[in-house]
Amino acid sequence: MSTAVLHLPLDALFSAVSTAAMVGWVLLIVGPRLAVLRRVIGVGIVGSLCLVYGVLAMAFFFTVPGGGFGTLDAVMRLFTVREVALAGWVHYLAFDLAVGLWIAQRADAEGVSRWLQAPVLVVTFMFGPLGLLMGAAVLAVRRRRAGVA
Repeated sequence: MSTAVLHLPLDALFSAVSTAAMVGWVLLIVGPRLAVLRRVIGVGIVGSLCLVYGVLAMAFFFTVPGGGFGTLDAVMRLFTVREVALAGWVHYLAFDLAVGLWIAQRADAEGVSRWLQAPVLVVTFMFGPLGLLMGAAVLAVRRRRAGVA
């Protein structure tokens, strides 16, 4: 299936999803942790990114000859198609923001300072899994100091 069939303006879609994710991160890092903002980030932004990902993935992942997840070469073939590369980008945006929201909610619940959360969230934004590891470490240290197992 080609982009022309779905009439997807890929560059505009890339810009829109990237901007939406950035808005979510800014709200998460510097905004107040109001329930309505958490819903905007989690349901509105992450949910929308997941929907965009789903459409792109279902429309294009299975159309790439030799593409798949069984070998590195097959994965590389997938990402030579712009629509699939965009789907991969949206996947990163959605998951990293969802993980950042989870870290922030757990850290808030355990009384971790927003000043300590900020660098963890920035690392999560830039390097997803490393931020998750940092967040888990911060929470573990916090629990240990509080005497909670």
